[in-house]
Amino acid sequence: MTAFSLRPDIERTVINGFALALGITPGDVTPPTVGYTIAYASGHDDEPDTYSFYVAVSHEQVAPILQKAFALLPEEVCAIVEISSRDAYRQTDVFLSQEEISKRDFLRTWDQWEPILLEDGSIAAGANSESPFVEIFVDQWKGVSIIVPLDMHDDVERLLASAGLNEVQETWALGDENPALDNAQIRPVLADLDGIAADIDDVLMELRHDWGMELNIDPDTNVDEGGRSLGLTLWHAVLGVHRAGDTRQGADMLIWATAGSLTQLETLIEGVLEQSGEWVLAEVYSTDRIAYDERPDELSDLAPRYSEAEIHLVSIDQHTDHPPEESR
Repeated sequence: MTAFSLRPDIERTVINGFALALGITPGDVTPPTVGYTIAYASGHDDEPDTYSFYVAVSHEQVAPILQKAFALLPEEVCAIVEISSRDAYRQTDVFLSQEEISKRDFLRTWDQWEPILLEDGSIAAGANSESPFVEIFVDQWKGVSIIVPLDMHDDVERLLASAGLNEVQETWALGDENPALDNAQIRPVLADLDGIAADIDDVLMELRHDWGMELNIDPDTNVDEGGRSLGLTLWHAVLGVHRAGDTRQGADMLIWATAGSLTQLETLIEGVLEQSGEWVLAEVYSTDRIAYDERPDELSDLAPRYSEAEIHLVSIDQHTDHPPEESR
């Protein structure tokens, strides 16, 4: 595991005694009222009725609250990560465990990465379970959401009371009462690694490995956040590959393509690898849809309307001193 660390050159913002995560620079924001709110939600179909608790506490109290809250989870859970998206048609990427994992394994990884998860303002994470339905989640502002079935209401209230917290009418003031909240800035918190800028995407990849997570989208459609069909769009894929027969010779493969879904893009990628005969897929780092105006200079002649799914550009960045290879 890569030894990531936090930048030593940035200071934490503290507003009237309320400390924020290192990665958030809020401007003239009004701090929340410390405490928790409760909301009742009626279940649909086979879903249970639940109570949703939202907890706002100063940064030094977040980890202790989480550790108490994680005790509410059963022994099998699914991990959840939300992170700001580079996709042109989606603001947030949601990653979910594809199968249940043990709470012990979830917490082992959580403990390794908690210092970063609680400081980076672009990432949110937690876990949930199906039976009983319980969800413990810390958002980008490091507020803690606790969702439980009705019969666990008193358990949560006792937990929060033991931390000295009371129910409040509102935590964060929203809208016109707190306009600066929407203009808060996110800054990187990871220190450089041997002179190379560290990225939260590197942390995400570690979490995806440990928790068995995949991007939570329908791979056979191509829609925006509102559900509108987009048809064919431009995609940028970053893959980890190695030479056939030699896993020590690794490289990054960058692909620009037009496709009508993630499944169609994956089919195109398989064709590239089969045609090359030289490279074997090791890992898919990212697959993002790109707005036409954000295409690279190499695709400046690309028509704005796409007629078919196809590969436009493939480049190889080997993990050596060799210059990049390019095709198409």
